[in-house]
Order: sequence, then C-alpha cells, then structure tokens
Amino acid sequence: MSDDRLIVALDVPNALEGLQLAERLGDAVSFYKIGLGMLTGGGLALANELKQEHGKRIFLDMKLFDIGATVEAAVRGLAQYDLDFLTVHGDPHVVRAAKKGAAGKDLKILAVTILTSLDRADLDACLMPPGDVADLVVTRAARAFEAGADGVIASPQEAALIRALPEAAGRLIVTPGVRPDGAALGDQKRVATPKGAIAAGADHIVVGRPVWQAEDPRAAALAIRAELA
Repeated sequence: MSDDRLIVALDVPNALEGLQLAERLGDAVSFYKIGLGMLTGGGLALANELKQEHGKRIFLDMKLFDIGATVEAAVRGLAQYDLDFLTVHGDPHVVRAAKKGAAGKDLKILAVTILTSLDRADLDACLMPPGDVADLVVTRAARAFEAGADGVIASPQEAALIRALPEAAGRLIVTPGVRPDGAALGDQKRVATPKGAIAAGADHIVVGRPVWQAEDPRAAALAIRAELA
C-alpha cells in the first residue's frame, strides 16, 4: 500500500513520458501532480488515464487566475475529469469562483499563497506589499480559507504557522519545495526535507526532480516513503 502523503510531480515533457515514469514507479506512488508544463503535451489525457485506468490520485496544478466568471467556467470543465486536487491563485475572488465551479464534485480547491521559488527580492520586483515572506503567506492562507479554499499550497517553512491558524482546522496543507537530504535545490528557495515538512503540519508533500531525475526513480520514491514512515 502506497503512502499518498507523497505526491510525485510528473514534470516531464509529454504524456507518453509521464505514463512511462508512472509505470516505472508502480505501486511506490499513488498520487501524481500534473502541471502547466505538460498541458500541451497531453496532460489532461494522462491525468484521466492515471485516474480511471490505474487508480491513481491526481493533483492538477493549473494555478488558475482570471476574472471570477472565467475561473468558475474553467473549474467546472476540469471538474468533469473526477480528479482530486486543483490549484488556483489564492486571491479571494478566484477561490470563491473556483468553489462555485467545483460545486457538487469531490475536487478539492487548493489556493496558492506565494510560490516556493520566490523570496523577498522577487516579491519586491512584483510590487507585493512589504513584510516578511512568511507573514504574507500566512495572511494569504487565512484569506483563502475564509473564501472557502479546501487547502493551500505553501512552502514547508510556513506550514506550521498556517496549521496554527483557527481557519486551518480541517483544511489541507500541501507543500512543494521539498528536497530529500543531499538533493539539489534547483529553483526552489524555501525548502525542507520530506520528514520536516510533514512534522511542520503538511498533509502532502510534492517532490519532482529528486524522483524523476533519479537513476532509479522507484528507489528514490521508496526512500522518501521510508523517511516519512
């Protein structure tokens, strides 16, 4: 039985490579993330195949952002695939629209707080309000929960602060930016180990390159599961 706290990001170019990787991983992984990078490479078809034919859980990482009516329509269309998680930006109007679009489905709407590849200098360049990054993440998480989000996306470094929010009771915290000891950070700036992220309050961790770039992806996934256990 696999541990669905581990979500493996299928950040490969197309659905064929994604399916081949999933077949190599086998029962070592039960939950996959499919993001924008594979959208034009058959990502939705792969999501549907992994869900319906292989019994996997699917996190569709689209990070939707638009006017409310457009977000609602997009989510309503995506919800027909019977997937598990979908990301939208954490702005309250986006979250409210996404929840309307997902009405009647089991699709969980996860709100992105601040991307784990960004630090304070990046936020300054984006004209984000001044202040500590962690404080901004927690504020955005609280507002997303108030707008109805089923969970949030945040770095492991903010997971404990978010878990302490009264609004976080019964909500999900999913953490990208997770790197096993010794793994390259890549473009991630706010990171933690798998065990550290779960200990901080995360329900699920997302790991991509340390698994799919490994010489033996299945062994890499099993090592992360062993660390979580």
